[in-house]
Amino acid sequence: MTLTPRAEGVLALIGFGLCIPAANWLIGNAGTVCVPNGPCLVPVAPGLMAPSGVLMIGLALVLRDLVQRRLGLGWAAGAVLAGAALSAFLAPPALVIASAVAFLLSELADLGVYTPLQRRGLVLAVAASGAVGLVVDSVVFLWLAFGSLEYLAGQVVGKAWMVVLALPLVHLLRRRDARLGIEPA
Repeated sequence: MTLTPRAEGVLALIGFGLCIPAANWLIGNAGTVCVPNGPCLVPVAPGLMAPSGVLMIGLALVLRDLVQRRLGLGWAAGAVLAGAALSAFLAPPALVIASAVAFLLSELADLGVYTPLQRRGLVLAVAASGAVGLVVDSVVFLWLAFGSLEYLAGQVVGKAWMVVLALPLVHLLRRRDARLGIEPA
């Protein structure tokens, strides 16, 4: 069974929406170590730790790009706003503002980079927009949530892993789209 581009977009939208509460839950509840009055951490590289939600946010950056590709800019912008609102309602009280503001700003930065690049090459667009989005998200979240950039390197590396792991799938999607004559929404 082959999914239509619209159905693929809806699945990406659902996945994008689920990444937000999952990231917020992970930060407070799951990791190899949980810092008192701080985040739960996971290793993202030898000697480098990051708050555990980084993996979900890295995935969200890629899924937002796929939402735009399949459903259009309006859906992607709406998903960013809904995601920020959802983040605000689902994050633990101490992380509500940090999570919502970081998510909103990083996704808008991601959207701003992805939009002009998407027609020139999906893989480049996803890589560049993901890189910009993950840095903005990391700096804003860590500063607002913890008043420190102590875990910045880990945040950036953890999110980058998810973007890099998604790139081969994005490349295959782009090739399939070209073969089938599917244009971005």
